[in-house]
Amino acid sequence: MNIKLRKLKQKDAPLMLEWMQDKEITSCFRFDAQSMTIEKVYSFIEKAQDISTDMHLAIINEEDEYLGTISLKEIDSINHTAEYAISMRKCAIGSGVARSATEKLLDKAFNEVKINKVYLNVLSDNIRAIKFYEKLGFSFEGEFKDHLFINGKYKSIKWYGIFKVDFMKSI
Repeated sequence: MNIKLRKLKQKDAPLMLEWMQDKEITSCFRFDAQSMTIEKVYSFIEKAQDISTDMHLAIINEEDEYLGTISLKEIDSINHTAEYAISMRKCAIGSGVARSATEKLLDKAFNEVKINKVYLNVLSDNIRAIKFYEKLGFSFEGEFKDHLFINGKYKSIKWYGIFKVDFMKSI
């Protein structure tokens, strides 16, 4: 599937809310997506138009259908770092869309935004996501044990990173 990245648009809001209301998709998220409303999603999209410190982009297909959101957060122009995040609609999971979108975002991060390192954290029990990140070239950097309190339980998070030099070698 040929995909593109573009700024989020208001028309994406209903499909964004679709994955936010899917308990299976959001079970590994740290924010309370279940409490999101269409008004809150519209507000998020409006704020996402400013890409100075956070870049939230829509992943779209050839028909401009929203498939997910991919982000560079906390863009630090002094240390040349940014945090990676991705969320996908159920219809796009397992299709290769997330991999293609991540490769496009990393290329943009390293070559346009001039980032040196992109990092992420993931719940330690999210094995599927961890395998995905490792396939993309992210390297394990450490684990914060019982770092988060989610749904009445302590959860650990793993930290991963990828450097520009390593990404450029892989393409």
